[in-house]
Amino acid sequence: MSTFPSLEQLHALKPLQQPTYPDQAAVDAAVGRLRTAPPLVFAGECDELKDKIAAASRGEAFLLAGGDCAETFDGVTADNVRNKLRVLLQMAVVLTYAASVPVVKVGRLAGQYAKPRSADTETRDGVTLPAYRGDAVNGFEFTPESRIPDPQRLVEVYHASAATLNLVRAFVTGGYADLRQVHTWNTDFVRSSEFGQQYEQMAGEIERALTFMKAIGADPDEFHRVDFHSSHEALLLEYEHAMTRIDSRTDQPYNVSGHMVWIGERTRQIDGAHVEYFRHIRNPIGVKLGPTATADDALALAGRLNPGNEPGRLTFITRFGAERVREGLAPLVEKVTAEGVSVTWVSDPMHGNTFETSSGYKTRRFDDVLDEIQGFFDVHRSLGTVPGGMMVEMTGDDVTEIIGGGEAIDEAGLAHRYESVVDPRLNRVQSLELAFRVADMLRKA
Repeated sequence: MSTFPSLEQLHALKPLQQPTYPDQAAVDAAVGRLRTAPPLVFAGECDELKDKIAAASRGEAFLLAGGDCAETFDGVTADNVRNKLRVLLQMAVVLTYAASVPVVKVGRLAGQYAKPRSADTETRDGVTLPAYRGDAVNGFEFTPESRIPDPQRLVEVYHASAATLNLVRAFVTGGYADLRQVHTWNTDFVRSSEFGQQYEQMAGEIERALTFMKAIGADPDEFHRVDFHSSHEALLLEYEHAMTRIDSRTDQPYNVSGHMVWIGERTRQIDGAHVEYFRHIRNPIGVKLGPTATADDALALAGRLNPGNEPGRLTFITRFGAERVREGLAPLVEKVTAEGVSVTWVSDPMHGNTFETSSGYKTRRFDDVLDEIQGFFDVHRSLGTVPGGMMVEMTGDDVTEIIGGGEAIDEAGLAHRYESVVDPRLNRVQSLELAFRVADMLRKA
């Protein structure tokens, strides 16, 4: 492997979607602090996730990634983290039980604090300010002071991510993730829905199976804890580079800010700074591929990022939109497969289906989200390839940000509880419904 690039070398490649900081000395101080900070994750954990993602590429598991479009510092509370974890556990249990496939659980959390934006500025009532790029960069409040990029926020990202991971680890090892708690993961709100009732029925069947297992003396550790991994888009090069460490076992660089990191649709240029950084780290990595991606683009990225064709190393996260997924995805999968490239295919059914209502709310239709996943499965079924997983933006709260689903949220209903600072998310009922729908697709795959 070639020498790990310096931050200066990456900046020479003119990376996109980076903030313009007014004080370079403050940037240097923040980066210096991060370089000495303890790791948030460990190389061995990243390698374990890589093996699990490789299993998903072979159809021996299914990757479920979910969480906020953009985390906020105010969202780092025990209730918020627990609620998101609860819904992901519910979704994973539904997929595992209904489809008889192990589920690799990955949270879009503990690092998802920066977002690419389509414009550098935002204008309201004739006032133009820098765009909000996530709490890692600036504040959401529309004031000149709030919108100035502040490198000290990178250090806050580290501390917020550490607190989130501490909470998650406590929950998944301290009894909350115990399968015998499967009923308690439901709430009165979810239980009152059609899919909440289906979940209750399934939970009862699981409980009876666990009682039988206990009666015959079988009580494996897997019933009491789960493996859970963190992921985020590695967008801000100052932060990601500063959080890269050389593993003492392998003498290889790992990004220790998250188990899995990915390159976004806007920053996947083959000669760009993000691809250059990613090709050196040994984490499992992903790349978002949207409607502009060609099969040759995918092959070039695979050759650059995974020249050894290592299983589990590279995941293509596709985001075409419901109307284009069947036509657009098939040529990519067909050519990549024909070339013998080892890749895990994962559907992002969210980002290609976003639109703005007449009242100004950014939203998605639940039916479009569902249809994109169905199209993803249809393509793989027609080609005899493996649909390896899905990545969704969701929350554990009772928000109203996405139209449709069993609750039949309409455009007017979005105003009831729209809380996202960037992109709309599935609420807990919609997330549970999606899991049951996808479980049916998995059974037929």
